[in-house]
This record gives sequence, structure tokens and C-alpha cells, in this order.
Amino acid sequence: MKTVYIIGHRNPDSDSIISAAAYARLKQGQGKKEYVAARAGKLSPQAEYILEKFSVSVPQYVPDLVPRVSYYMRGKCATVTTDTSLWQAIQAMEKTEAQVLPVVTEDGTYVSLLHYNAFAQNVLKIINPEKSAAISTCIGMVSETLSAQPVVTFNEDELFKCTTIVAAASFESFKKKLEVHPPQHVIVLVGDRKDVQEYCIQKKVRALIITSGDTPHKDIREMAEKNGVSILISPYDTSSTAMLIIYSSPVSSMADKDLRPVNLNDTLTKVRPMLQDAPGHCLPVIDDNGKIQGVITESDLLNEANIEAILVDHNELSQAVEGIENYKIQEVIDHHRLGNFSTRYPITFINRPVGATSTIIANLYRQQHVSMPKEIACILLCGILADTLILQSATTTDEDRETAEYLSNITNLDIQSLGHEILTASSSLKGRSAEEVIRQDMKEFNEKGFRFTVSQIEVDTPTELLSRKAEFLEHLEKERVARQGLFSALMVTDITRLTSLMLIASEPKFLQVMEIPRTEDENVYILKDIVSRKKQLIPLLTEQIERMES
Repeated sequence: MKTVYIIGHRNPDSDSIISAAAYARLKQGQGKKEYVAARAGKLSPQAEYILEKFSVSVPQYVPDLVPRVSYYMRGKCATVTTDTSLWQAIQAMEKTEAQVLPVVTEDGTYVSLLHYNAFAQNVLKIINPEKSAAISTCIGMVSETLSAQPVVTFNEDELFKCTTIVAAASFESFKKKLEVHPPQHVIVLVGDRKDVQEYCIQKKVRALIITSGDTPHKDIREMAEKNGVSILISPYDTSSTAMLIIYSSPVSSMADKDLRPVNLNDTLTKVRPMLQDAPGHCLPVIDDNGKIQGVITESDLLNEANIEAILVDHNELSQAVEGIENYKIQEVIDHHRLGNFSTRYPITFINRPVGATSTIIANLYRQQHVSMPKEIACILLCGILADTLILQSATTTDEDRETAEYLSNITNLDIQSLGHEILTASSSLKGRSAEEVIRQDMKEFNEKGFRFTVSQIEVDTPTELLSRKAEFLEHLEKERVARQGLFSALMVTDITRLTSLMLIASEPKFLQVMEIPRTEDENVYILKDIVSRKKQLIPLLTEQIERMES
């Protein structure tokens, strides 16, 4: 079954998480159960607080969408248990037209793989006239494989190493041949020769198979019952019966135990060369507990993946979950500037100049006449208030205000008190490392060929953060170097005064041309009345990059 992930950007903020959760619920409300809310990073303290407050499930964590086995394999495959006869297993392969057949334990744990190469190699060992090879079987499997009529049977399910002797020679020659083998391991194939039948029972062979449908005399039956010898009547002639007995061996004895299975989470990069060398270009697939999940073939990799996606709160692939370019993107719902996004096919693309993606999602419920569950209305209101700083950000529009009022009315939540509550939930730095804060809401941009990152955090006061300035600048420099970027910045927004500061680690050539007021502290800049990263800060930084170029 196909899964469609509704997913926000890396290092998701509250609006990104809430948009994914709410839009997935809208799709599910329309009967589309394949749509799943997902997230590409760790929850921010604010998002975690909001989801917990209103008892909404956390979107599924998808750290990346690098192509993996589970995204391309077909559904469940036919399997057989270790005690299935080879005859039954081959019939199952023919019925399903499978090239391979996983052999499993009763609880589904993978053991081995039956494929025609392994079968041919093992059968050749048995029928090699230069070797006297025994097969593992039991009376029950022999009877089932031959479609035999049981006359007398003992210990039907007990496995033993079977040597098959055909009573075709003279009586004396046959007796000499039988004496070479332990009788409890011998199955004798005989026609209507009563002397041979009596002798075999006296010697207490494991079983007597009377071929061509011949029926034993009553005294032979009584004699067999006294001596514990099983008697079966085969409907086939002697040569056919002898050949079919080979197929009565448990499939586990004929399967390939050396072939290593692949895991559901293995990448295609790892699996492709393994498939090239695998028998039939097929490999068994297991989960982390060793349980069989299916098989994957080379031809599966040529098909569309069983994963698709809807992007919310972003449209630039540099901000999307890693590997997204490998899958079909059904829709984009966003409120940011347009990046260099393109697809090979038409898609639904909704991009509105509003303060939050949550505003767009809330109105899609209204436009599509889908009832909005109260908890979803609550978190959508939180998403709007978080992304617009309680409707005070420069990005706030009348549509945001009207939608927030609507959600406030149907949830009976006060905009101002709820807004201050959720902003306070994200403002504390206590117990949080600089790396965690910087990566919590970090976005990567590319302007004029220059790569850079800008993180944002809202605080009651920047005093605590500035007291740890050296620690934050150190981690900003690590981010810049790791990405080979022009700079990495942290926008610290004072939610009380509605203004911001910016900490920046940069190449010197950029700092030399920056025309942004600086504090007395080195690498700390004043962003007076700037609270919006996308609408105010990014355009300002773009101007500085253009100045550096000129």
C-alpha cells in the first residue's frame, strides 16, 4: 500500500509540525487513510508543549527519505515452514510463479531461501551414482509426496536419514544389499514380491513401499504391525516412486542457508550490488527482529516507490527532508518565498502571502467542507499565533487575523492568553545546549550562489542567551564550516519588545560590507523592529550579499 507523508522542513518549527498534523487529519477525514503526518526533525519545546496540551499525536519521525528497500518491495510473499516437504514447496513456487521461496520458522523468523540453484545442487548430491547419499525425511512426508495410501504407519513425523533401496535384483543379491545398511534407516521399494516383503519386515526396515498400486496380503500387514514396520502403497511405478521420494525431504534441507537477507531499512545503494549476484536477482527481506517481510527483486527497483509526499511550510528542496527528490511530490502548501522548486509533472501548489501555513490549512478545512475536530482547531490557532508572534509580526495579514478569530470562537480559547502561553513555552534556555537551540529552527538559504543558514528563537529577554554568546558563536561557526557557507546566523527575537538581535559567524568579507547596526559585542547586530525571518531579515541579508558582490 502506498504511503503519502505530509511533512514540513528540516528542523521544524511549530507551524511546520502543526500544519503536517492538521492536513493529514483533513485527508484522513476524507477517507484517505494512506496520508500520514510526518516530521523531518526533533520537536521544538513549543511544538511539543502544544501537541501535549491538546492531546494530538506527534507526527511520525522520518529522518530522511533516502531510497530504502521498504519503499520499493512488493507486499507479503509466500513462505513455507522448515518442516514443509520439498514437494509442497516447489508446488507453492509454481502456483505463485515465484523465483524464490523463503523458509521460516513457525513464528515467521527467516531461516533460508529455496531457489532453483540450491535445489539443483542439493539434488545432484543425492542422485550422484558415485556417492551414497541419504536424505532427511519422515514417513508422513513420504506418504504425502507420493499421494500414497497408508496401510500401516509408525512414528509418522519422526525425521530420519533415509536410504532408499529398490528390490529389483535377485532375492539373494537384495539380501546382501540390505545387510549393508542399518534397517531402521531403510525404505524398500518393492512390487508384488511377497518373499522380499516378508524378509524386509523380519529385518524391521523403517518402511516398505509397494509400488504400482499393488495391495499387500493380510498376513503381510499383520506381520508389519507386529514388527513396527510402516507400509505404504504408491500409485506410481518403481522408478517414479524412487524419484519422488527425493522430494519428500524437508525444504530446509534443500534451501540455501548461506544467502544473507536484507533489512527493510537497507539503502538501495547497499542492496543493488547484492541483487546482481543473488540467485534469480531476488533477496529475502527481514525486519529488525529477523521476521520475513517479503522479497525484493531487481525489477522492483524499476517501479515507482510506494512513498509519495506533500510538502508543508516550505518549497525549497534545500530545506526539505533528505532524499525527497527521489519521490513524487503531490502537493506543496506554503507561505514562504518561491525557491527553485520544479517537478516533472503538474502538482497542486498553494502559496499564499500569509503569516502562517496553519492559516492556509485551517481555511482548506472550511473550503472543502470538512468538519474540523476541536483539538485540530486548537493546534491550528497555536500555529498561527506562534508564527505571527500573536498576530504582531510584520507577516501578519487580515486573513491570519480573521482565521485566528474564527478558530478562537469555535475553541473558546483567548488569543492573547494562549499566545503568551505558547511563546513562553519556547523562550526558556535552561538545560538546552547552544547546538540544540541553533538547530531547533534553522533554515538553509542560497542567494547569488552563496549558502548560509539562519536560525531563530523567541525569548522573553535576550540577557541569558547573550551571557552565553561565546558558546553560541562557536556552534554557529561549526555550522558554517560544515556547510561551507558564507555565514550562519541566529536571530534572537524579544517577544516582549518585538525586536531582535542577530549573532553571526561569518567569513570576514561579508562582515566588512554589512550595513546593519552592531552592538558593543563583536558579532552581535541590532535588528530594530525586525521579528520576521522570511519577510524582514532574509531580504535584508540578501541586500548585504548583493553589496558584497558589487
